[in-house]
Amino acid sequence: MQTPGHEPAAAPDAESAAESAAESDAGGGRDAIVRAARRAFALRPYAEVTLRGIAADAGVSASLIVKYFGGKEPLFNSVADFGPAADALFAAPPEALGRHLVLTLVRARRARRTDPLLRVVFSLGNRDERTLLRERFREQVTARLAALLEGPEAELRAELVTGQLLGLGATLSLHRPDGAGDRATPERIADLYAPGIQRLITG
Repeated sequence: MQTPGHEPAAAPDAESAAESAAESDAGGGRDAIVRAARRAFALRPYAEVTLRGIAADAGVSASLIVKYFGGKEPLFNSVADFGPAADALFAAPPEALGRHLVLTLVRARRARRTDPLLRVVFSLGNRDERTLLRERFREQVTARLAALLEGPEAELRAELVTGQLLGLGATLSLHRPDGAGDRATPERIADLYAPGIQRLITG
């Protein structure tokens, strides 16, 4: 993967205004960059993605992206990292993990307005750098979950659990912003959805 050539600089006044706005909301600016980068890298080949385009989508300056991440390649590597999401998802004992997985996923979606796992789905069928998303997902999410499971067919059960979580994320995305899933509490969704996941976890 090669870092692209320099992109034309934005007009100083526009760039300064965008950077100032992002600096006033540093955490929000960084989160907006990550969300925009996830969309860009999932939906387009790496070579077609530009920092300027990500910046425009995030409502920040391209220079702020460089300040936070160092460039396009480090930003891509950050976006392709499922480790932090896995840390949060698997922070419960096996006997309570099903409910914890559902609650964590739904709450993360609502707090950050993005799904912690679903971006891997949009990389399916592409033969460029986005394959790294699938490799990281298998290593950091599915294989990690399989190692936590006891009993036979742990790998298969782990794949089915992650499939259930991706299905939940896709369903909630499909029916937002006025679907029943958006109106239900995370606890109610977990009441209905977690038992099936828990059966896969405990075997």
